[in-house]
Amino acid sequence: MGGGHGLHATLTALRRVTDDVTAVVTVADDGGSSGRLRRELQDLLPPGDLRKAMAALAGEDEASQRWTSLFKHRFGGTGALAGHAVGNLVIAGLLEQLGDPVAVLDLTSRLLGVKGRVLPMSNDPLDIEADVMGLDEDVTDVRRIRGQVAIATTPGLVQRIRLTAPNGRPAGCPEAVQAVLDADVVVLGPGSWFTSVLPHLLVPDLLDALVRTRAKKVLVLNLVPQPGETAGFSPERHLDVVCEHAPELKVDAVIADVDSVPTPDRLTRAASALGARTHLAKIAAPEAAERHDPEALAGCLRQVVEETGVGGTSPWR
Repeated sequence: MGGGHGLHATLTALRRVTDDVTAVVTVADDGGSSGRLRRELQDLLPPGDLRKAMAALAGEDEASQRWTSLFKHRFGGTGALAGHAVGNLVIAGLLEQLGDPVAVLDLTSRLLGVKGRVLPMSNDPLDIEADVMGLDEDVTDVRRIRGQVAIATTPGLVQRIRLTAPNGRPAGCPEAVQAVLDADVVVLGPGSWFTSVLPHLLVPDLLDALVRTRAKKVLVLNLVPQPGETAGFSPERHLDVVCEHAPELKVDAVIADVDSVPTPDRLTRAASALGARTHLAKIAAPEAAERHDPEALAGCLRQVVEETGVGGTSPWR
């Protein structure tokens, strides 16, 4: 569960463990190609993060890779198509034709030879609002800002977020809710904490499924704070805001890079408030300290699941 580059990292690691993966993707992006399409085509589900998730799970045969390469391709130039990813346009067109986001994603996943399934967090495009401090002369004043891009780049300190939907209450995609209930393991994070990770906890149907599922729940922390929305955050502060937004949620394990945690005892205490054990390992990519190494993260996820235990005929066994 997540969005953007963070979810891509998790999916790239998980496919090394099993083909039985379901990606549940945030649908509140309002920037870049997705944002332009949302503004031009009213009530369109933003396709960008969905496309990235499919690319992470795409098949490795020649045909699948050709389609994946095409879906990633962005038009150049300075015209109306400049900057748009081909896959975003294909998904947008199919959404207008078929109307059903799940049917669209299943169809495009077959083109890319996706191993597993990609589902939206909600079948409706959502927006994020945040209460932010530090934007006014009086730094204690709280201002409400709206939109994924505005929140991700704010120079202020994000206090709390909420979701808004076209029809009021955000509704979870039924297939995504069922996937959480049926799962052996649910992985949340890494990714933009306030705009890709926490939004899943603010969809009542999804949060209820997360609370009720018998799956082992694993939270993967970011390697570095994100400029803007989590600038200055310690690893344990990331867990604190999870507790603040979903106090009823308990998880089984928290994974963090050992070199990114200056005070392990504090992280252990914060994890225990969520009911979780802390697992520290070297999971950063050697060539890029801000990105997870897929092999290392896959090994850590497998170890965590083996320690917490998954029964039945799970592919993790």
